[in-house]
Amino acid sequence: MTHSLLSRSITGRRTGQPVFTRNVAEGIHRLEHAYVNVYLVEDGADITIVDTGFPATWPLVERALAVLGRTTSDVVAIALTHAHFDHLGFAAHASADLGVPIWTHEREEYIARHPYRYDHEKNRFLYPLLHPRSLPILVRMAGAGALSVPGVTGLHRWQPGDTVDIPGRPHVVFSPGHTFGHSALFFPDRDALLTGDALVTLNPYTGSRGPQIVSGAATADSAEALRSLRALADTEAGTVLPGHGEPWRGGIEAAVAMAEDAGPS
Repeated sequence: MTHSLLSRSITGRRTGQPVFTRNVAEGIHRLEHAYVNVYLVEDGADITIVDTGFPATWPLVERALAVLGRTTSDVVAIALTHAHFDHLGFAAHASADLGVPIWTHEREEYIARHPYRYDHEKNRFLYPLLHPRSLPILVRMAGAGALSVPGVTGLHRWQPGDTVDIPGRPHVVFSPGHTFGHSALFFPDRDALLTGDALVTLNPYTGSRGPQIVSGAATADSAEALRSLRALADTEAGTVLPGHGEPWRGGIEAAVAMAEDAGPS
């Protein structure tokens, strides 16, 4: 596995500063920006971007592509595990600029059009008071454009269980709960599962680390989210690549067991 920083100014994994890591799984590269992960999936000459961070993440993606010896013309698809604003960030800009399709589940279409209208169980504004460790995370997100994410329309739909005909040919693991159309993406030939926010190793709303589901501040149905962990475990993936936090290399089954033990927050 090789690692490369975008520039000398890109330093801290625990500060929300941008960090680019090559080959977190074979041909899958991770860009972390403002505590959100964007993944670049290489397949021959083509690239799929999985989740699209914030508006300010797009220039960093261009730099990450340059590190790979690629350009934006190599990007042929965008895939969204779900359409929350912190995963939708630059999707509208990139899709319009590059003319590439955006893929997701049909139940994400409403949120994709209206990124700030999404179901959640608990009051979002109480979490910074109850969990002060979340404050630097939320501030960094706001600075990256979390409050100004444009919506998108005209999405391409996948179905649960599909193998999507985009670079990497991911298998759709339907995992509702965080949102009602949430889908993880499994790359069997790379033994890697991109879990989106169905399972994370950093909870932005509490600042806690380790495998868990996201707090009710941003989760539509925590009970359903916990049930969906079984679908993730069924993949038996060795490498877990979450929407927030560091990769988990202890296998999805162990990660799911820890998330189930942690429960909702």
